[in-house]
Amino acid sequence: MLGITNAWATTAATAPANQGQGSIMLVFLSVFAVFYLLLLRPQYKRAKEHKQLVNNLNKGDEVITSGGLLGKVNKIVDDFVILQLAEGVEVKLQKSAITTLIPKGTLKAV
Repeated sequence: MLGITNAWATTAATAPANQGQGSIMLVFLSVFAVFYLLLLRPQYKRAKEHKQLVNNLNKGDEVITSGGLLGKVNKIVDDFVILQLAEGVEVKLQKSAITTLIPKGTLKAV
C-alpha cells in the first residue's frame, strides 16, 4: 500500500511543474518581443538610414562628422571623403564618420 501512495504523490507533483514551464516560456517570449521592439528594431532602422546617407553623398554636400566638424565634401574616394573645413583646410575621413547632412548654405551662416 505504501507503493501506491508514492505513485499518486509523484503524479500529482509533476502536473503543476509542467504548467509552470509553459508560463515561464510565455514570459520569456514576451520579454524578447519587448526587447526587440524597443531596442533592436530602432537600432536597425538607424543603421539602415546611416548607410543610405553615406551611400548618397555627393561632392558639394555640407555635412557634420561624428567628431562635430562641419565641412563641405570636396572629393569622394572609395570609403573615404575629402572634407573642406575652411579655405585651404582639408581633412580625409572615412565615410562612416559622417553623421548628418545639413542644408546647403549652413556653413556660411555659421
